[in-house]
Amino acid sequence: MNSETKSARQTILETAQSIVGRKGFSAVGLNEILQAADVPKGSFYHYFDSKDAFGVVLLDTYFDHYVQGMAQLFAQPGLSQQAKLMRYWQAWIDNQTGCTDAGKCLAVKLGAEVSDLSEPMRLALHRGTSRTIQMLAEAMQRGVEDGSLVLEHSPRDLAHQLYALWLGTSVMNKITRTSAPFDQALWLTRQMLGCPEHTDIHIDRGTGT
Repeated sequence: MNSETKSARQTILETAQSIVGRKGFSAVGLNEILQAADVPKGSFYHYFDSKDAFGVVLLDTYFDHYVQGMAQLFAQPGLSQQAKLMRYWQAWIDNQTGCTDAGKCLAVKLGAEVSDLSEPMRLALHRGTSRTIQMLAEAMQRGVEDGSLVLEHSPRDLAHQLYALWLGTSVMNKITRTSAPFDQALWLTRQMLGCPEHTDIHIDRGTGT
């Protein structure tokens, strides 16, 4: 694949993430994506075999970047793992409640929509969310080791529980259009991680899900 092909392919994926993150997958036609990306319609199938295949690549690419961002956050020096985990959850809130669409979580947006419609995309979501949960579990294990976390459950089990909590909370936030679901999830997360109420979780917008 030459550099021109890579550039066009990447442009399609980046453009699609913004549009799909805002409107969903089924509601977006290929024409809309290709026109926004300024890529000729006939060239789409040079890069992707079908819309479903494109959706799989879109999700795999999204999660590649997502877990890279998690790794950078959890590697920040001078912070306990507890503090890093709470920054991750606050970043999730900032991402879901911010004014821009570019960073919206495709796991939240597409999880319920495509899982019953496309088995390949469901498997891509499963791969991506499993990677995310593994990253959370590893961060929690390091928290146990550095003494900043005292957990009542295994890091793996707790990572599954918290990720499910936050996915559901994101849906409730869309339904209620209030901060109450995230306020409650953040309080419960603090309790599950053993964080004091005064934990400083403020971060710059843009990091996170």
